[in-house]
Amino acid sequence: MINLKNVTLRRGTKVLLDQASVTLNPGEKVGLVGRNGAGKSTLFALFNGTLHEDGGDFDMPKAWRMAQVAQNMPETDQPASEFVLEGDTRLAELRQRLVAAEESGDGMEMAHVYTDLADAGDHDALPRAEALILGLGFRVDELNNPVNSFSGGWRMRLQLARALMCPSDILLLDEPTNHLDLDALVWLEAWLQRYAGTMIVISHDREFLDAVTNVTLHIDHAKLTRYGSNYSGFEILRAQQMELQQASFAKQQDKIAHLQKFINRFKAQASKAKQAQSRVKALERMEKVAPLLADAEFTFGFKEPHNLPNPMLAISEASFGYMVDGEPKTIVQGVSKSVLAGQRIGILGANGQGKSTLVKTIARTMPQLTGTLTEGKGLNIGYFAQQELDVLHPQDNPLEHMIRLAKELGANSGEPSREQDLRNYLGTFNFSGDMVKQAVGTMSGGEKARLVLAMIVWQRPNLLLLDEPTNHLDLATREALSMALNEFEGTVMLVSHDRALLRAVCDEFWMVGRGKVEPFDGDLDDYQKYLLEESKRLREEAKNAARDVSAPAQAPVAEVSKPVIAAVATPVAVAHSPTVSNAEQRKLDAQKRQQLAAQTRPLKRELEQNEQRMANIEAEKSLLEQQLSTPLPPAEIAEAGRRLKALSDEVATLEERWLELTNLLEATA
Repeated sequence: MINLKNVTLRRGTKVLLDQASVTLNPGEKVGLVGRNGAGKSTLFALFNGTLHEDGGDFDMPKAWRMAQVAQNMPETDQPASEFVLEGDTRLAELRQRLVAAEESGDGMEMAHVYTDLADAGDHDALPRAEALILGLGFRVDELNNPVNSFSGGWRMRLQLARALMCPSDILLLDEPTNHLDLDALVWLEAWLQRYAGTMIVISHDREFLDAVTNVTLHIDHAKLTRYGSNYSGFEILRAQQMELQQASFAKQQDKIAHLQKFINRFKAQASKAKQAQSRVKALERMEKVAPLLADAEFTFGFKEPHNLPNPMLAISEASFGYMVDGEPKTIVQGVSKSVLAGQRIGILGANGQGKSTLVKTIARTMPQLTGTLTEGKGLNIGYFAQQELDVLHPQDNPLEHMIRLAKELGANSGEPSREQDLRNYLGTFNFSGDMVKQAVGTMSGGEKARLVLAMIVWQRPNLLLLDEPTNHLDLATREALSMALNEFEGTVMLVSHDRALLRAVCDEFWMVGRGKVEPFDGDLDDYQKYLLEESKRLREEAKNAARDVSAPAQAPVAEVSKPVIAAVATPVAVAHSPTVSNAEQRKLDAQKRQQLAAQTRPLKRELEQNEQRMANIEAEKSLLEQQLSTPLPPAEIAEAGRRLKALSDEVATLEERWLELTNLLEATA
């Protein structure tokens, strides 16, 4: 188990944990929650050994194998499947040992390594790696693409797959959902629910936390509090705890006031001095209940738009995409849609299908390839880009951003534009004091997201285009955004993998996929069912494609078979002599048929035996694979692995011989 006893952690001069104590048991799925800056990532650094406690005692079993997602962007030309496969560090180490043993000719070492490889699941390692990659949203034809050929978000998915590939007793996940769309998110939830080890996850996605955790660890005011439930249960328990604490504090304050009143009244009277002194001591001995120090909730609201054109936007026979080397690359086409005042539209679809392209085109940052987009008179778009730096200048500070925005919009915006007014406005978004002068490039993702929201609100939009606005927001800020969007009087078009936000804000959905934009008739639960069905369909297509590729083609006869073929085929090649009578010819033909039958009979018999043996092997392999999918003693797993490898080798030999026999028989036909 993991034990923290009176642990103190500092980051610079700031105390993040002050004599915190908690115990986490093996196999628990723990959600680590707290406000941004509370110390969640620093506590992760303690768990993985990159930081050490400044005080107290921290203990975790040394034998535990740890897996976590590397935060660096991978830069390699390795195929994706090979890159993920290397995440199994145990397997990689054993394969290196095997190479060394083979080079040195150490037979005993080779035998030990083969056994260990079977124990480590070498026989199905590649299929497991490919299953992880496909589960996280990659296509079958991308399995062997170089890692560097993918964009940053997809490469981080490969880092996640690599961490899941690693055999582990404890899994650390820091915001694993940030680069995922809903289909990959649903798959990841199912995978983590089956994970047998201890898991600690940082996430600001409440539905994800509810699905994969059963313990919540809350960092608040430099203390750790453990709750034996998922996030929704934690919220209820914490609210009850806060209510009890506030009631206890109020009750104690009444008692203190009563004692103090007695002391003040009678401390000067000799006859009551002793009683008064007794109450002074009682006050000193009293263990004070702390007042409730709940953080001030972050709230904001969108201002009423100056006007609400209806329709906001009309799209007619449009194609959306981008230019590649001067040539149009179409992502979606034939789009004819109207966006009306007051609509709340959630945009669904897998990554790469065109959601962001659609939003960027409506936001005027990309032109449509064909068709027309007609904007309503007075349309004012507020656009939140998926990458905040698309609209922010890293070298500038928040105040400079607001001053520039005020100048761009001019006096017609109707908003106060004096520097002090802009400072006061930024303060409502928690940019106070020196933060208004801090370079945006040095800020956290959550702070950048808040600045983008502040700039959008100030512009008084009537159409909000939000592309993954919650990626770096903590749970409290997500809740504030949800409330603000529900009170917004304009139109919202939202791309997000945050299901809680989609449920709270959107009342209709558009599906972007297969080159089209169509209405989705259903809610998010229906969409998750659709994703599971679509995933099953794609798996079946992949299986069929693989079966077609692996089917035996009409191959040329191997060189080694030519003498045999010649010997068998020679009798058939003899031409009829014109001088031979019909009776003699029939006799010769019968002899040839008998000779041919005698020569092909052994080939046919061997072919039948070959096919029967392959069928038996496939049946045995299926049984072994079923055994390996259930818990078994190590010795039985090793034996099953060795047997499975031997059978696979035998099948390869039998298939080669089957092809030779088939060619021989076809040549004699």
